Amino acid sequence: MIRMLVATLLGCAALPLSSATLERLTLDDMTTRSTAIVRGRVVSSYAAARGPVIYTHYRIQVTENWKGGDTPVLDVVVPGGTTGVLRQSFSGAPLLTAGSDYVLFLWRSKSSLTHIIGFSQGLFTVKPDGQGTLTAQRPASSEPLLDSSGRPVRSEALSMPLSRLRNAVRQTMAGGPIQ
Repeated sequence: MIRMLVATLLGCAALPLSSATLERLTLDDMTTRSTAIVRGRVVSSYAAARGPVIYTHYRIQVTENWKGGDTPVLDVVVPGGTTGVLRQSFSGAPLLTAGSDYVLFLWRSKSSLTHIIGFSQGLFTVKPDGQGTLTAQRPASSEPLLDSSGRPVRSEALSMPLSRLRNAVRQTMAGGPIQ
């Protein structure tokens, strides 16, 4: 009896969770709600359970601090991952790639874990465009999004020069309009 219960619980823990519904966040929202905004490169990752949730921990070598402290290295967590024989996944949770360059809009939880705000909404990949200009890109979210009044809205991909994203963050923090 106990073995069957344990096997059932382990089986349920390994199943993917259903999709999440997120609030659509504007750049202004993400900038004001974030506790830190950084540009950095993923140098390593590992998964570990914390209570009932498995988190993938990404070690970020910070190249630019746009908001928050002046930390050279951050540990950022994303829910989901594999540890031992258990695997957990969360719809909408972003996957980061070792060696890749990102801009991350972050928030710190009460349990002192640093998360990406709005799941994939707060993660921009930095790559050169065809002319060599560094561009910050974020694909449209595949998850359902709601506006601030609870109405369903579509997610849109964002792509802009990195310098424009940096300036938009600075303007919002200074209290000016995003241009």
